[in-house]
Amino acid sequence: MDGQATTDGGAWLGTLMARHERPLVRYAARITGDVERARDVVQDTFLALLSTEHAPRDNHVAQWLFAVCRNRALDVIRKEKRMSNLSDAFANAQASREGDPPATAERRETYGRAVDALADLPDVQQEVVRLKFQNGFTYRQIAEITGRSASNVGFLLHTALTTLRRRLEARPGQAETA
Repeated sequence: MDGQATTDGGAWLGTLMARHERPLVRYAARITGDVERARDVVQDTFLALLSTEHAPRDNHVAQWLFAVCRNRALDVIRKEKRMSNLSDAFANAQASREGDPPATAERRETYGRAVDALADLPDVQQEVVRLKFQNGFTYRQIAEITGRSASNVGFLLHTALTTLRRRLEARPGQAETA
């Protein structure tokens, strides 16, 4: 591990966990379909970080954590051979920042349509959209996490966003055109 990690391992790990644990749990939960399994995957990810001889440098820790988390979550899925949607309980457990009821209702409707449209995308497109917009990774970082090329990540994002835009611009109940 680098000097920062060995000098004060507890503080270093605590800082990393405070910053990355929730995004990693969300990411793993999306892959595994279960929040408890996701928490186990994230715990295993941090244990892997502690046990590795070659800790990633500061500016690459997030990428490393997400890549390891992804691989561990996919291992869980392969082992259990099943995948389900993120539970409503997890989605409802997120902190509320609601204000004006009519505006909140409109935001919820828009959010619901966006979530539905996102859920209709192929899994690989959903994954890159979530890594980009929920976690703020660059194309290169997403490529390293998923094992794809940066240009393929760009293509997947472009295709996903074009599809989402088309679906969201269509009025509710209106048939979507190909």
